Amino acid sequence: MTCRAFLIAAPASGQGKTTVTAALARQARSRGERVRVFKTGPDFLDPMIHQVASGTPCYQLDLFMGGLEHCRAQLAQAAQEVDLILVEGVMGLFDGKPSSADLARAFNLPIVAVIDGSAMAQTFGALAHGLASFQPDLEFAGVIANRVGSERHAGMLFESLPPHIPGLGWLPREASITLPERHLGLLPASELADLDAKLDHTAAALRFDPSLLLEWDAAAASASATSVTPGGLKPALQNKRIAIARDEAFCFTYPANLDTLRALGAELSFFSPLHDEALPDCDAVWLPGGYPELHAAKIAANTTMQLALLAHSTAGKPLLAECGGMMSLFETLVTSDGAMYAGFGLLEGAALMQKKLAALGLQGVDLPEGRLRGHSFHYSRSETPLTPIATGTNPNGGPTTEAVYRVGRTTASYIHFYFPSNPEAVAALFSA
Repeated sequence: MTCRAFLIAAPASGQGKTTVTAALARQARSRGERVRVFKTGPDFLDPMIHQVASGTPCYQLDLFMGGLEHCRAQLAQAAQEVDLILVEGVMGLFDGKPSSADLARAFNLPIVAVIDGSAMAQTFGALAHGLASFQPDLEFAGVIANRVGSERHAGMLFESLPPHIPGLGWLPREASITLPERHLGLLPASELADLDAKLDHTAAALRFDPSLLLEWDAAAASASATSVTPGGLKPALQNKRIAIARDEAFCFTYPANLDTLRALGAELSFFSPLHDEALPDCDAVWLPGGYPELHAAKIAANTTMQLALLAHSTAGKPLLAECGGMMSLFETLVTSDGAMYAGFGLLEGAALMQKKLAALGLQGVDLPEGRLRGHSFHYSRSETPLTPIATGTNPNGGPTTEAVYRVGRTTASYIHFYFPSNPEAVAALFSA
């Protein structure tokens, strides 16, 4: 395989990994290269940007949620189909367990570090040296400086680099390059009307020489790799129709989750809890996460959808609600300004937004259907008399332990489940 692959890392969050990764993807497309972008760790928003930048869906590579072989299969398949693979890391290079560095080590991925140089000069070299030498068994391809003030500033940064660390390029400090954010991270790509133009501008502004990049030894990814599509699965959802919420309030869906449902034989259809008056003809419903708190008035006003969901639940049909999906099912939803709105009312209690982070972390949980893995990240808290049927745990011993509730065939939790972690359990969740 002649594919090249790199992990785009940084010393911390907020350094500009997503912007630089998207610019590199857009540059590669302009050169006529086929490019695939992956995101390390659980994330919905960065992959939306990368899908637009690269022209292909952005999948997760997570050694906990998906596991080593799942990640291996995805990389191996991509290496057979594209010329360039870009893997955006998560947080700082060595942060978390598993970390971006752990992923790079598992597949011999050369590391390109993005460092915000806006408030430094020669210290840039010390920071790059630390990243490259802290775990010397990693392959360090070089650095890209972000938020650079001028050509002269870029020269000062790169002159400070040790001889064995290449300066691969730099991106100027411009307000027009910055991707807008809110409380859960970047704005969804669908809300950025000028995203394509912004990506083109950012790619043109990135001073980068692709000839300086190393070739990737794909042997670690291709060895013993199996198909990305879950192999050997019984079509447990054959002839089952699953209605999936998809609109501006419910938009946090992993592409791999959709692939898993299709591999199980399910027929997928999409609907809008905000704008539609009825559910599609379906055997099960999935309400993924998103931003119900920003659209609480529309949820409260859509009483016909409330009745449709209630009828679905009363009929004993499966419904899975994750994070924002669960929030919308409570009797009331209280926004961060204290306004109270009616939810869809399938669950007793309330979801209350707060200005500070409520929970963040990977989660594993043992359900009656089997063990599933995923993560949680939310600014709301719930108040409910419901008794959990299970409680998640953080693999690193962190404090986040999310409850899972069940009323009839409705299963609800703050956990965003990663379906490839246990397709058989997912099939059971969506089966009548």
